[in-house]
Amino acid sequence: MVIALTLLALGGLTAALAPRVLVRGSWPDREPVLALWVWQCVVAAVLMCCVLAMALSGAAAWHRVRGQLFAPAPTSVLDAYALHPDGQQWAAAVALLLAAGGLWTAVMLVREIASARAARRRSRAALLARVPRLPGEEPGGERLVVVEDDRPGAWLLPGPDRQVLITSGALRRLRGKQLDAVLAHEQGHARARHDWLLHCSGALSRGFPQVPVFAGFHREVHRLVEMAADDSASRRYGRMTTALALLGLNEDRDAFAPNRQLPSPLARRVDRLIAPLPRFAGSRRLRLTAAAALLPAVPLLVAFAPGISSLG
Repeated sequence: MVIALTLLALGGLTAALAPRVLVRGSWPDREPVLALWVWQCVVAAVLMCCVLAMALSGAAAWHRVRGQLFAPAPTSVLDAYALHPDGQQWAAAVALLLAAGGLWTAVMLVREIASARAARRRSRAALLARVPRLPGEEPGGERLVVVEDDRPGAWLLPGPDRQVLITSGALRRLRGKQLDAVLAHEQGHARARHDWLLHCSGALSRGFPQVPVFAGFHREVHRLVEMAADDSASRRYGRMTTALALLGLNEDRDAFAPNRQLPSPLARRVDRLIAPLPRFAGSRRLRLTAAAALLPAVPLLVAFAPGISSLG
């Protein structure tokens, strides 16, 4: 039971402190893809702490769970974990509480995906009403669809048959490479499956709004995926072209109003493209990627350390 409580403490500290560390400095704006990876690894480490604590608490509370988890283990391993009958009520309460949290997470994820699919079906039905398929046009596959609308805009309709939509207003306003950069931005979202990141972060933040790491993950994902897609477009068509395309699409909105007290997220994206900060060296990116990948392994080391030491 001590190991389970240690895992819960580790998960709680990570959930509370990691968001403060990750938002410090300008490095996420310099490396949005790396920042997304680090956030995912931190969230995975917190979830791993909860899952392992639930398993060990269940083993301490119920013989059947203990038999499933420690069936091939020698007696010395059981003694190392101190899985004794006393304290079973506390262990059972912790295991049930964590199991309820896991079930609630699954429910919220299913709800998020179902809601997104329903919204996608409504969007596709409205799209077919506005832009019917031409005779002989096959359904499915990636399509570029032009929607009659004077307001400039472009967006991705995700799903198995993903589609990039662009308005006629955007076609009239953007020229040449700027239009290509906008399409590359949306295709970058599609290739990286950013919609799944948004679903998972949304489910966690709505299910547990008081947990800082989940709220921070949801908030930062929305910002970082846009920067990552901007970088995907700028690598092909240049930063200035991508910045001008963003300005062209949004110049009629209040994102660039001079009377704003704080710059809008869109304005910060344009500033980032026009005056980019230097990227990390390749070796530094590799070290940070490897270090982040090790974060989910820390709970495993904590959980298995008593058993491994008893065998030695």
